[in-house]
Amino acid sequence: MKQQELPLIGWRERLSLPELGIINVKAKIDTGARSSALHAFDVERFEREGKMMVRFKVHPYQQDTYHTVLAEAELLDQRSVRNSGGQATVRPVIQTPVTLGEYVFPIELTLTNRDVMGFRMLLGRQAVRRRFLVDAGCSFLYGSAENPKIKQISHK
Repeated sequence: MKQQELPLIGWRERLSLPELGIINVKAKIDTGARSSALHAFDVERFEREGKMMVRFKVHPYQQDTYHTVLAEAELLDQRSVRNSGGQATVRPVIQTPVTLGEYVFPIELTLTNRDVMGFRMLLGRQAVRRRFLVDAGCSFLYGSAENPKIKQISHK
């Protein structure tokens, strides 16, 4: 897509991670962060049928420790990631589809404890580049993440 044809999103949006069972989570669109990150705790690695997997829990909503999602995904990698304070940590990385409005696309997601952060999820620049334009003056342009119209978009 040409730049002017890219859909516009706000600096925060509601999205879903359907393969993880996470619906309508509020995410910050963070073009300053290379990778996307999801709040996760009780992370454990294990092997299933010769593949390394990761099982983890998520409190997908701010200030809500009651709603807990238990998720599993194939472990794609473990990477050193610098947080906003400049401290490097090694994080598990998974790949999963994300739904943002009518759009569905795969993203790589690091798992980290974001309890003290303002958002349970960051959608980093690798996920949005060549897919969206970000309007820093707008929020929630797509409203709910549960939109029946779905478009598959690729990362070209």
